[in-house]
Amino acid sequence: MGAVFQTIEVELTARGILVVALNRPGLRNAFNEVMVEELSRAFGLRALEPDVRVVVLRGHGPVFCAGADLNWLRAAAERSYDENLDDTRKLARLFAIMNECPKPVIGAIHGAAIGGGVGLVSVCDLVVAEGETLFSLSEVRLGLIPACIGPFVIPKIGVSNARALFIGAGRIGAERARELGLVHEVVSGREQWEDAVERIVARLLECGPGALNAAKRLVQELTWPERRANHADVLEYVARLLAELRVSEEGQEGLRAFLEKRKPAWLPDG
Repeated sequence: MGAVFQTIEVELTARGILVVALNRPGLRNAFNEVMVEELSRAFGLRALEPDVRVVVLRGHGPVFCAGADLNWLRAAAERSYDENLDDTRKLARLFAIMNECPKPVIGAIHGAAIGGGVGLVSVCDLVVAEGETLFSLSEVRLGLIPACIGPFVIPKIGVSNARALFIGAGRIGAERARELGLVHEVVSGREQWEDAVERIVARLLECGPGALNAAKRLVQELTWPERRANHADVLEYVARLLAELRVSEEGQEGLRAFLEKRKPAWLPDG
């Protein structure tokens, strides 16, 4: 009997395709601590089993992932620094686990990918986005930053683009995300989008499983040598940074303003 999940669905097809679907459609597949733990298990355990050839990451409902769950943010605002640090360490580790998954990971993205949702996109090897999909890294509007996803987003889109998106806090469309390297293919219409995902799956199944694994390792070894040498230090740094901001005066005000649907105190009057 397979593992039972609350926030995701995990299904293995007869061809060896492990479909991992975010499954909180009523909450726009928003992250919470349960989803972090369940995705860590899916990618850190199930995806490693020999019967899995390719992983497809997608989301049920109208959007792929709308970022952090409001109740999770509300709880973070009430927790101590140490409690937040435990939380952010798990979050940073999730993205590392997904990024280091030895199997090819295809991202089938639609609707929107916000905040941590962009982080999920960044750890996929091949990303197909439906043409109307929106992407945003708007954490600074809450007095926070995209810390735990930073080590994975920045290598994907480059330093200049990361600076603009991390600070600009705006939204970009699928075509712009493709230009930045976050997305690899943009397709209009749900049927064409599904066909594009299937085409990539079929192509990967024609390749040697060991060679695919080695190719992923090669890219990481050749492009992240210094980062990989200090990988644990990087994850600890981003976890501590986000935990500190969560309990800071500004972070507390930003989270509460967001949850209370009001303007934060740093906005000028009028």
